[in-house]
Amino acid sequence: MVISTNDKLLKRRYALAEAKRAYNLLRQENGEKITAIARKFGLDTKPAKTHDQNRGITSTRFYLNFVDYLKGASIFHERKWKLVNRTIHHGEVQVTKDEVARLTAEQIRAHMEEKLGTKTDQKTDLTLPKGVAERIEKLKKVHLTLRKVQEEEMPKETVIDAFPPCIQKLYKTALDKGHLSHIERFTLTSFLLNAGMPIESVVECFRPASDFSEKMTRYQVEHIAGGRGTGEKYVPPKCETLRTHAICPGGDETCERTWRPIQYYQKKTNLMKPKPPHQ
Repeated sequence: MVISTNDKLLKRRYALAEAKRAYNLLRQENGEKITAIARKFGLDTKPAKTHDQNRGITSTRFYLNFVDYLKGASIFHERKWKLVNRTIHHGEVQVTKDEVARLTAEQIRAHMEEKLGTKTDQKTDLTLPKGVAERIEKLKKVHLTLRKVQEEEMPKETVIDAFPPCIQKLYKTALDKGHLSHIERFTLTSFLLNAGMPIESVVECFRPASDFSEKMTRYQVEHIAGGRGTGEKYVPPKCETLRTHAICPGGDETCERTWRPIQYYQKKTNLMKPKPPHQ
């Protein structure tokens, strides 16, 4: 049903939801079963008993193949996932049960996205029974409604404190007269515009730069805003793209639940809203 919607965003959300469900289920499994499941998804792991002599505590931990760990942990940005902070023994990285569950869940998400065809623009045209087709239409309408609600939830004024780490860094660099590459300028501009910042304010962000040209900057900002050219308003690159261009400085837990900077911003601004008083 999800494939038949031909909606990439819906496919990714479904894959993420399945990964979260798998994560919660994996945490409840014993060492032998979680190891077997992890291996099914390409993670060469094995359980190992560790003993803390100072506290007299014995706990079950796991060892994961060095290469598999690097591949799986690359999307996580918390300090604990960095290799320098891990214990390595004979080419294997020590991980906890929760960490094995997270790594496996991420492999499940990637597996689901591949099966759902999120990386291609190919449309699926299936002849479906009337009842199934009607359910799919309802699914598409619900998803569209949720997307509109999220767009309406965007604050009217730009909340700088809710910027993701990558945008915080780019924004500070621009104001401090630092140099930004073309992709960094595009990322910052498209983000600020989608976060509701007026064109004039975005232009002012780049004024401190030594090579600032108001005419050129204004043209580029208006073009990204959809006021010139094709009239299409651009969105910021995905987090995956930012990591490829070494723009991502490392993130937090919210980063791990999002795949676009603007999605991070939406989550943060919603969390910052004052809660209504209890009735």
